[in-house]
Amino acid sequence: MPVATLLALLALADAAGGTPAAAPVGNAPLRVCADPNNMPFSSQQEEGLENALARLVADALGAPLEYAWHPQRRGFVRNTLKAGLCDVMLEAPVGYERATETIPYYRSSYVFVSRRDRHIKVRSFDDPALRRLRIGVQVIGDDYANSPPAEALGRRGLVDQVVGFPVYGDYGHPNPLAPIVEAVSRGTVDVAVVWGPTAGWFAKSSPVPLAVVPIAAAGEAGGLKFAFDVGMGVRRGDEQLRRRLDEVIRTHRPQIAAILKRYGVPLITPVR
Repeated sequence: MPVATLLALLALADAAGGTPAAAPVGNAPLRVCADPNNMPFSSQQEEGLENALARLVADALGAPLEYAWHPQRRGFVRNTLKAGLCDVMLEAPVGYERATETIPYYRSSYVFVSRRDRHIKVRSFDDPALRRLRIGVQVIGDDYANSPPAEALGRRGLVDQVVGFPVYGDYGHPNPLAPIVEAVSRGTVDVAVVWGPTAGWFAKSSPVPLAVVPIAAAGEAGGLKFAFDVGMGVRRGDEQLRRRLDEVIRTHRPQIAAILKRYGVPLITPVR
């Protein structure tokens, strides 16, 4: 699950409820909540970052791997994790209150994406160059003021520069998260603000070289954050599974780092 989507779910909180289920023990399967069409994070063909992590975790626990497939939309946690259909979501940012979090296994940020041949050097929302550029931004609703980057741009009077792309993408097509990065490649927008793992993956397959630059600001007044520690999430109160996942993360950091590198995830300050 991309953190950009989880931020949307934080804003559109799931209702409480659901039936608890036991953590996988012995040969019980590890049941993972995942989206079947959400690259680079997950796919029903098991080609995504979360799929690779799920296989690593299941092997480490000696458990068969199963998925509960559900689109990343409002109600995702309520309809999967809380409903007892699965046991773990592979990406949960620190502070995500709908689940109990493990220790983080990576830290990334929103990034600026631009064509290398344009030589755009933007690193901050305060860069005056943004006033002359068309800026692609992932948005949750239709007011362009509901994601951290959109809010940051709005505070600076740059709404007229914004070209909005739905944070969920067009689910009727493969790779629904790709259009914002593809718009940079085509020149439809000059620069885009994208959650790092999404940008890193699609930049790798761009027909023109793209620059992926982490946003310099760690945060600003009003609670906006652009960098996040990411762990795994289990049902509230499932301490047994959380502890087992914590141990997998601690003892498999090199393997996890190799997966993150393979998927082009831009990493910042090392996690604990």
